[in-house]
This record gives sequence, structure tokens and C-alpha cells, in this order.
Amino acid sequence: MSNSADKFLTAAERLQIEARIAEAEKRTSGEIVVMVVPSSYHYPLASMLGSSFLAILLGIAVALLFGQDSMWFFLSVFGISFMVLHEVIKRVNIIKRVFVTASDMKWEVEEAAIQSFYHRKINHTLDHTGILIYISLFERKVRVVADQGISAKVAKEVLQDIVNTIVHGIGGKEHGNAIAEAVDRCGEILARHFPVKPTNQNELGNEVIIGRGR
Repeated sequence: MSNSADKFLTAAERLQIEARIAEAEKRTSGEIVVMVVPSSYHYPLASMLGSSFLAILLGIAVALLFGQDSMWFFLSVFGISFMVLHEVIKRVNIIKRVFVTASDMKWEVEEAAIQSFYHRKINHTLDHTGILIYISLFERKVRVVADQGISAKVAKEVLQDIVNTIVHGIGGKEHGNAIAEAVDRCGEILARHFPVKPTNQNELGNEVIIGRGR
């Protein structure tokens, strides 16, 4: 998973998004941050459950194939299978996802996005007008976190529209364009409620953050 976030956007797409952030922030005192992570959590329980379940099935299948009814034979096959499968599931997302519930993924993305918002000090802008576009690849989820100054004036449905724009674009393999469009939308919202000030300064960097989850 470590390289998935690096490969999600090309260098040209990152530059495109960063240019759109800079352009959007010319019209507002707000700040826009885009962050892409390979996963919001490593889900160790999924690896344990998956490897245990598959190792039991494999142990039974091998015992039946060789006509063995010894518990020690089964446990030997199970033990070896468990260790191998555990390492495989840790590294193969398509298998791991089978053993992670949708509710767990939603909760982990929510928590990781909020943690990233505070860890990156997006809440430290002068007028509390920072907004984080958080994309977590393993879970295939997007979260938009807005500081209290924005939340007081912008409905949740409006922020959800930004999420939908990105999700739809990613589904169509238009990662960079979708995120750039979402940045434009954030800029429009911020400019309407928090127009640029004569003393405006760039409080947060415009670079796309390629991070890692918890």
C-alpha cells in the first residue's frame, strides 16, 4: 500500500491541482489542502480473521485430500498456512478488503481525516477557514473536513457535493481533473463567504500531501 498514494496522481496532475489551489486562494482568505493516503488504517484484525478462516479451510481440505484424521496433522497444516496467509493478506488489498466491514472503513476514514486536519494545523488559520480534501485509497472513500468558520456558513450537503464530484471522477479514471474541479468548487464557496483581504497571505502550502494513515 505504501506506493499506491504516490502512483494515484501523476506529476502533471499534482501540478494541475496545486495550480488550481493557488488560483482559488487568490479569491479568498480561506485555505485549501488536498491529501491522499494509501490507507487510513492497517486493519490488523482483518489480517488475523482472514488468515485464520482461510487456514482452517485449507487445513480441512489438505487433511481430506491425504486421508488424514489426525488433529496434529491438521494443526501443522493450519499453522503453516496461517503464517503464510497472514503475510499475504497484509500485503494484498483486494483480499484484505473482504475481511473489513464497511462501517469499520467509514469510521477509520472519518477519524483519520479529522486527525490529519489537526495534525496538519489546518485549524490554525486566522479566521478558521481551512478546508481539507482527504482521499483514502484502500477504503475508496473521500472526506471533506471544514473548519468551524466554514461549517457555520456552509451546509453539509454542499460539502458532500464536493465529495461526490471526486468519487465520480475517480470512478471514471479522471483523478486529477476531479480533484481540480473539487478545488475550484471549494474556492467558489470560500470566496463567497470569505473574500480575499488586502492583507491576505498564504497560511498553508499548496502542495498535494501524499501521506500515510494511522
